[in-house]
Amino acid sequence: MADHRKGNVKPANGKASGTTTGNTNSYAIDLNNFSKRLKLLYLHWREHKSDLWGESDALAIATPPTSEDLRYLKSSALNIWLLGYEFPETIMVFTKKQIHVLCSQKKASLLDVVIKPAKEAVGVEVVMHVKLKSQDGTGLMDSIFRAVNAQSSSDAPVVGHIAREAPEGKLLESWTEKLKNANFELSDVTNGFSDLFAVKDQIELTNVKKAAFLTSSVMRSFVVPKLEKVIDEEKKVSHSSLMDDTEKAILEPARIKVKLKAENVDICYPPIFQSGGEFDLKPSASSNDENLCYDSTSVIICAVGSRYNSYCSNVARTFLIDANSTQSKAYEVLLKAQEAAISNLKSGNKLSAAYQAALSVVEKEAPELAANLTKTAGTGIGLEFRESGLNLNAKNDRILRPGMVFNVSLGFQNLQAQTKDPKTSLLLADTVIVGKETPEVLTHSSSKAVKDVAYSFNDDDDEVEERAKPKAESKGAGRSAMSKATLRSDNHEMSKEELRRQHQAELARQKNEETARRLAGGGSASMDSRGAGKTIGDLIAYKNVNDFPPPRELMIQVDQKNEAILLPIYGNMVPFHVATVKSVSSQQDSNRNCYIRIIFNVPGTPFSPHDANSLKFQGSIYLKEVSFRSKDPRHISEVVQLIKTLRRQVASRESERAERATLVTQEKLQIAGAKFKPKRLPDLWIRPVFGGRGRKLTGSLEAHANGFRYSTSRPDERVDVMFSNIKHAFFQPAEKEMITLLHFHLHNHIMVGNKKTKDVQFYAEVMDVVQTLGGGKRSAYDPDEIEEEQRERERKNKINMEFQNFVNRVNDSWGQPPFKSLDLEFDQPLRELGFHGVPHKASAFIVPTSSCLVELIETPFVVITLSEIEIVNLERVGLGQKNFDLTIVFKDFKRDVFRIDSIPSTSLDGIKEWLDTTDLKYYESRLNLNWRPILKTITDDPEKFIEDGGWEFLNMEVSDSDSDNSQESDHGYVPSDIQSDSGSEDEDDDSESLVESEDDGEEDSVEDSEEEEGKTWEELEREASYADREKGNDSDSEEERARRKVKAFGKARAPPDKRNLGGSLPKRPKFR
Repeated sequence: MADHRKGNVKPANGKASGTTTGNTNSYAIDLNNFSKRLKLLYLHWREHKSDLWGESDALAIATPPTSEDLRYLKSSALNIWLLGYEFPETIMVFTKKQIHVLCSQKKASLLDVVIKPAKEAVGVEVVMHVKLKSQDGTGLMDSIFRAVNAQSSSDAPVVGHIAREAPEGKLLESWTEKLKNANFELSDVTNGFSDLFAVKDQIELTNVKKAAFLTSSVMRSFVVPKLEKVIDEEKKVSHSSLMDDTEKAILEPARIKVKLKAENVDICYPPIFQSGGEFDLKPSASSNDENLCYDSTSVIICAVGSRYNSYCSNVARTFLIDANSTQSKAYEVLLKAQEAAISNLKSGNKLSAAYQAALSVVEKEAPELAANLTKTAGTGIGLEFRESGLNLNAKNDRILRPGMVFNVSLGFQNLQAQTKDPKTSLLLADTVIVGKETPEVLTHSSSKAVKDVAYSFNDDDDEVEERAKPKAESKGAGRSAMSKATLRSDNHEMSKEELRRQHQAELARQKNEETARRLAGGGSASMDSRGAGKTIGDLIAYKNVNDFPPPRELMIQVDQKNEAILLPIYGNMVPFHVATVKSVSSQQDSNRNCYIRIIFNVPGTPFSPHDANSLKFQGSIYLKEVSFRSKDPRHISEVVQLIKTLRRQVASRESERAERATLVTQEKLQIAGAKFKPKRLPDLWIRPVFGGRGRKLTGSLEAHANGFRYSTSRPDERVDVMFSNIKHAFFQPAEKEMITLLHFHLHNHIMVGNKKTKDVQFYAEVMDVVQTLGGGKRSAYDPDEIEEEQRERERKNKINMEFQNFVNRVNDSWGQPPFKSLDLEFDQPLRELGFHGVPHKASAFIVPTSSCLVELIETPFVVITLSEIEIVNLERVGLGQKNFDLTIVFKDFKRDVFRIDSIPSTSLDGIKEWLDTTDLKYYESRLNLNWRPILKTITDDPEKFIEDGGWEFLNMEVSDSDSDNSQESDHGYVPSDIQSDSGSEDEDDDSESLVESEDDGEEDSVEDSEEEEGKTWEELEREASYADREKGNDSDSEEERARRKVKAFGKARAPPDKRNLGGSLPKRPKFR
């Protein structure tokens, strides 16, 4: 483990780029990051010189040699924060005008690149002092001391150092000794660095978030299932064994389906498992070799911490086994106290406010537990697991700022219900970012709700009515005779649905607030590009008369070179550009005369294109139509054909030119040199395909310095995809499909051949689509058949592996500093969450990924970015329905909604669960809605939309037995063209069996009083129907007869609603 964590020069990000001479490893310092943070260091030093930096004239930072122990040092943190790597046995001295670095030749060669940026950023000179292996470095140290004295106006310069870090190794021991004996005044600058590192920038926050995601995923997907299995199967497993297994899960994220590179990941500390009455709530605690204890009233504490690119995160959870009342109450109080502490981590508050809030909750809810509460509510976290000076205790008066990150850890130590009971402890910890308004809990996906951490195994603790039931088992049946233990809760499905409903209610509130803010700021007023016409350039056939072709007899001529038609008019040849021709046709009369008719594009006529030329010459007189007669049918036919061909060519060229004119200019592809061979994937097909009528060819995809290039053997078949233009990248290996593919969804359109597209796909067929003709049914044990299947499997696995290797190498490139800001990584569809549906015209298998919803097999492709989704509406959802539809409403209300039709109802729960876990608000309705008028109404009057409750008009809690409420909503915003009879036949059949009341009959008779007097046949039939229902003899035929009577008496002048037979006429839906 130590080798994994420490190296000679430890990269902060685990990624390498650039090359160093004489070293097989390659490293690159992010110079932009270095310049920005060096400025920040000098600015902070200058502004807080007296209060945090101890009036230091120079800062001396010495980094010790590597160690096999897990440790957190300010010197190492400074190296990683400033340079991106840890440089062991390196001394750095910062002065106002110079930075002195004492290190080995190897490290000096790496640091040479920062000399120029340091000069440009803060105007300091970087001076390298290279220590050879044969030297002890004392002479170099003396030269540094002389430089410090020369730049100080004082006789005894103040040198800041990190007092708590003891020197290690001969070099640092010599340095410390000389520093103490020199004519310097030493000052501890630990607080200065602590305050400097406290507020994280966006890159640092991203690293913390990835670390927290890994930590919570390990707790949720590995630790909890592991504990449940151990307890359920009553295994004997030691704490240390659980620690080792959990550490492996952290270091191999792929095991828990977390797509983070293993080389960037490490542990913050060995995972902690405690149970059986021996508890230590300090971060320095360790897992002992005792077996996990899960007897009644046992408590299990689990703590997991992981690092990503050296940035830490932490989560701790307590699990209760058959908890007694004291433990349950204590846990509930602790949960409230921790949430109070987290909620007080707001910008502008003091750090002490978090602990005071937690203490107030404990003193109010359970004052007897206040003495057992931990003395702090956590610490700052980042490059160090515990950042000094950022303790959340009652005395810390430092002010919280946005971007600070805390490990909010709170617990009760040594709880005891009765004197004879063993002592227990409780602990909760989460990683939290301080926001401008509200804190962000990064480890929230690992649930700490009581119902998710309390486990019940004891039959004696069941409900009273359960105890009253006669027991089938004998009294001697103990825990071993029990069925599988009931985990999490006695009614898991119900609690799961209730949790989802609560989460959706919270999402609805957040979504309405977000939509209100966006509409108030005009966020949806994006450009509406629908219906934009194509423009054509200036139509000039001939610049002057001299360019005319040589005069011939007065016949229609087609000049293909100049794209013109010359027509004989009044004895002169008059040219017309072929783009002005709308249509051309020919016909022949009975006298064998042939006619050619040419119609031109004229402004003002329906369906005529609006181009710049018609706007430029609005006052001109246009020729609308011209006809010619000829005795030569062959010539007429030839002219018509030539005009049509030329017109088609020009229209195609102008269309492509117009498409290209709207393209965003891409950067130029930087071809990888001979020294760096490009990553290559051969024998691929491309979609969309290139134009042309020739045979389609496979090509190769190459990854160059800043983009991909796909090319075939034809010189004109080439496509460049820049890394900066890639919005999403997908890798989908073949499993049940015939192809393995790489798919790129782009920010801006590119041209593939003559097609403009935002989606480019490269794929290989893993099986040859071959059909054996004339062969009968072959045996399943046919050796040839088995061998053929084996070959197909091997071919598929080989292709999948080639694609996987290519993807891994590209991911490594994207992790380099030049492309890290693009945040690119190949995403892989999660097949287990997929569902069948009809997004366009054909059924397809639609699959979610971590950031999108995609369908990449059938064309046109589906790529929907989850962050662009406003809400999801599940339509035609009801009992008895075999299918339902899914409508996606985007945040850009000018954009049409996206529909996926005919999804099997068996997928409904899975889709709801996926939408809920991805924090997407969904609604359900029984009918399909007409979304264009709805979105238009919202954009036309956003204030009214917000006042009426926002999206809650879609919240239709309609019971299946309530036929009177069959309209879509009672909150307004129901489309006016949706009629109640648009529901499915299954719904109608369900509603036909609803019992009609006498009141309904009275309402019907009032409505029909204009046509009927006294008892009608319909009323007599209804009375008979009521009598039959009382006897249980109601039949479909009688209801059918009643409906025919209704129709015969003209009752339903509007189309009848089957679900409203006995009630009042349905109200007309409308927008309110």
